[in-house]
Amino acid sequence: MQDKELKGLVQVYTGDGKGKTTAALGLALRAAGHGMKVIIFQFLKGQPGGEHYFNDKSNSFKIIQVGQGDIFQKPDAQLLSEATQTLELARKAIVSGDYDVIILDEIFIAHWRGFISQEQILELMKIKPGHVELIMTGRKAPAEVIKQADLVTEMLMIKHPFAEGIQQRKGIEY
Repeated sequence: MQDKELKGLVQVYTGDGKGKTTAALGLALRAAGHGMKVIIFQFLKGQPGGEHYFNDKSNSFKIIQVGQGDIFQKPDAQLLSEATQTLELARKAIVSGDYDVIILDEIFIAHWRGFISQEQILELMKIKPGHVELIMTGRKAPAEVIKQADLVTEMLMIKHPFAEGIQQRKGIEY
């Protein structure tokens, strides 16, 4: 468990390059290894990645994914509902004081798609208890969120195997 006297930061992983979720999951693994309570909320993701199988085998951290199935096949109304539900669950977890690290994976894509407002994201940052580390990921992080965050890392895509027709690989990209 994190020392409640230590200041928790707001971290942003954004950009068009690969590695935003991977970086957040690495931080989650490290924090859980030190006994911190971690919860991950995945916005606009509907298929389990390898982290879900680890989650099933470990009490170190919890992953919440409201939607199921291919998000590219869902109507916007359903995606809006799922994003809204995920946001509300995240809000409750943030103010609960039960977690040391909270990850909002792909929240910026939910914002870019119009399902979550910049004001809602800024509100989550504002209500975060002082000891909680809040990590947010996704392409297209809003400028005001970047301005107010404590740490911002932009993943830059220089070269990607998708451009060569290499598809997602189990255990590597998901």
